[in-house]
Amino acid sequence: MSTKTSIAPEVVMLRTEASKAEAAGDKPAAVPRLLIVDDIGDNRAVLTRRFERRGFEVVEANSGLVALDLIAKEEFDLVLLDVMIPGIDGIETLRRIRNEKPSSALPVIMVTAKSESDNIVDALELGANDYVTKPVDFAVALARVNAQISRKRAEQQIIIVNEELRKANEDLETRVEERTRRLINVNQQLKVEIADREESQARSHYLAYHDSLTGLANRLLFKEQLEEALKEVSVTAHPLAVMFLDLDGFKAVNDTLGHSVGDLLLKSVAIRLRDIIPQTDRIARLGGDEFAILQMSVAQPSSSIGLAQKVIEVVGRPFSIEGHDVTVGASIGIAIAHPGEMNAENCLKSADLAMYSAKAEGRGTYRMFDPEMDAIVQTRRVLERDMRTALAQDGFKLFYQPLVNLQTGKVTAFEALMRWEHPTRGMVPPSEFIPVAEEMGLIVHLGEWALRRACAEAMEWPHDIRVSVNLSPLQFSKGNLVSTVVSSLASSGLPPARLELEITESVFLEKSERNIATLVQLRELGVRISMDDFGTGYSSIGYLRSFPFDKIKIDQSFVRDVLVDEGSLAIVRAIAGLGVSFGMTTTAEGVETEEQMRRLNLEGCIEVQGFLYSKPIPPSDIVKLLADLNDRRHRRAAAPEIG
Repeated sequence: MSTKTSIAPEVVMLRTEASKAEAAGDKPAAVPRLLIVDDIGDNRAVLTRRFERRGFEVVEANSGLVALDLIAKEEFDLVLLDVMIPGIDGIETLRRIRNEKPSSALPVIMVTAKSESDNIVDALELGANDYVTKPVDFAVALARVNAQISRKRAEQQIIIVNEELRKANEDLETRVEERTRRLINVNQQLKVEIADREESQARSHYLAYHDSLTGLANRLLFKEQLEEALKEVSVTAHPLAVMFLDLDGFKAVNDTLGHSVGDLLLKSVAIRLRDIIPQTDRIARLGGDEFAILQMSVAQPSSSIGLAQKVIEVVGRPFSIEGHDVTVGASIGIAIAHPGEMNAENCLKSADLAMYSAKAEGRGTYRMFDPEMDAIVQTRRVLERDMRTALAQDGFKLFYQPLVNLQTGKVTAFEALMRWEHPTRGMVPPSEFIPVAEEMGLIVHLGEWALRRACAEAMEWPHDIRVSVNLSPLQFSKGNLVSTVVSSLASSGLPPARLELEITESVFLEKSERNIATLVQLRELGVRISMDDFGTGYSSIGYLRSFPFDKIKIDQSFVRDVLVDEGSLAIVRAIAGLGVSFGMTTTAEGVETEEQMRRLNLEGCIEVQGFLYSKPIPPSDIVKLLADLNDRRHRRAAAPEIG
């Protein structure tokens, strides 16, 4: 560097066009501020001019003391500090900077000659974020400056988000305390009611006929009440209704928040139901998350339908329990008993079948009993039997849909999608058999089969194309996932880097620490991990901090409306930005039109997947599809740009 012994302190402030606009009263741009410290004016001028052209606001200092004074008075995004400056040198200047500001608050990049390796080591040990060597390669300097500023701003954003979360948690705790006080008051009312009942009958008799958790009638008492009501129906000829209620989503609450929260939720549901049930009706908890209501002396079926709608609305409101916001739903089955038509057991069975029909048709609704529902139950049993047979006899197949890179137009991967061609029903939709497989637990065996088959079939493709396989949460909790992946790779010969495993956020809802440990083991094998349906969960961003995914897939519900809905566009743009910030590939699912593809490209998506390129196809069609897509890519490259 320079050997001058005395240089007058010099500070030069240079502003970018964005700064000039701010001075003129226009909306200011987010301009990074850079402090360049060098005793040679020509060096500073060259760097200042080049950084200014890249949109930086630059401040110059010709000595360490001037730089320290500026840092004490102003905010900078980064300091570019020469090692060899007169007075206090760059190393001492760095030491004093670090006494006041950590590397995360003010990044410092040292400028040094290639021969000054000792200075580089000293600087890094003192907290320098990076260094560049002379003569300065501006492209390298610019890249390192941008990298450090981006990292600093990302860390600042995390601090802001954490502060907002802290405030939100404080607010939530306040609301929980208030709700807890209200629950305590309600529980006191329940105790009074129980005490009143105990005054009229013995304690043992009460416990024999009531649910100990909620204080409601139990199955035994409800059945006796139903039998008495049916006797009255045979005499008075008034129909009655039995309503069977099952909570939607209760198992997830129990599994994730614990049985104590689950018990409090059941008590809260009982309170809400008790508040809306007329005194002439009867209500019971039959066990687990199942409740029953007996409605008498009113017109049917209009009265039972109206009550069912009210129950669904009341139960669907959020609960605040021990600091948790909990939301469940209700599926209701209704059976109408006319004189002489049903006994108590048949009434309960019919209402139960109607309730399962409500769950099958979307949950959060009600259904009236229809004799055909018996046939539906039998059909379900046949479906389960046929699925087991299909798995044993290799009746399931894998179809594949391509993922295409928007920049190169090349296929980067194929997602494996399960298909089932039933011998008599033909193609059974995955939306029909996958949920049944999960309920049966058969999805673990299906998942293992799919992994092995996908790895084997991918070996027939070009070596630069990966295969993506979806995982079920049950494969984490009930399967031996890591061993299955290792075995599938070994038996097929597929390199781990060519296998992508897709999960949804439900993997984090149950035993998340154990599941994250499993994901880490898979990553250590060299396998890529993707988050599917990103943006649809209530805490998707938090999962990006829990695990370093290789890819996030934007759910097709946002892609479908990206051209017509500003909210969907904003979500897509935000997710694409997150992908850039976290260094993850972003893939948009469900792309069907050229307009969608172009918009997603503009918003920064890396890959797309959808019918625009291909529907899911059997493995025998992959070679032809690759050729067709390659021809399309070449035609686009040869076509002249319009506008």
